[in-house]
Amino acid sequence: MLFDFHTHTTHSDGALLPIELIRRAVARDHSAIAVTDHASPGNLASVLKMTVADCQLAEDHWDIRAIPGVELTHLPPAAIAEAAAEARRRGAEIIVVHGETPVEPVPPGTNLAALRCSDVDVLAHPGPLDVELAGLAARSGIFLEISARRGHSLANGAVASAARQAGALLLVNSDTHDPSDILTHEFARTVAAGAGLSEEEAENALVSNPQHLIQRIGRRRDRRPGAD
Repeated sequence: MLFDFHTHTTHSDGALLPIELIRRAVARDHSAIAVTDHASPGNLASVLKMTVADCQLAEDHWDIRAIPGVELTHLPPAAIAEAAAEARRRGAEIIVVHGETPVEPVPPGTNLAALRCSDVDVLAHPGPLDVELAGLAARSGIFLEISARRGHSLANGAVASAARQAGALLLVNSDTHDPSDILTHEFARTVAAGAGLSEEEAENALVSNPQHLIQRIGRRRDRRPGAD
């Protein structure tokens, strides 16, 4: 099984339409993929309208869980909770927050605001996270990302170490922007090993924790108005 909960398309700064990205994920044997384009209050409605439609089309025809979502990116920390709640109302089944990566000028306090928000599912490339914040992630049930993307991956070892000490849940995500970024089984395991994960920790980050997140998303679907 192969999972990826952080990808981008032509709806933000990616190279592929959502349906093409999903089709390529099917060809690479993904069990699930989330489409999480960069978003802010100004584009939430339009991005999610298009993403929800393509994810539904993919699920109607192919054997993959296609998950519409967003990556809330470079927002003032105080605006994250309101934007996440609006994204959820607009149909986002997964909400990722662009964390305090060491290679971009993300506002300080973003990680803390994300980890305090009940609508957030994943804190992406959070940078050199400390154990206190990793503990907040563990208590909040928010997944921390081990990133396959160049630059963002510089802090993977620190994220893995903090998560290990705090008991936080990890995911390996691609942060795909181009076709060449789409994960394979082999590269996902290489990224996990490069972060210093043991074989057991890698199995959790690559299989068990993604299944946990998929179950969470499934419960939300079951609670939607009109769901069978």
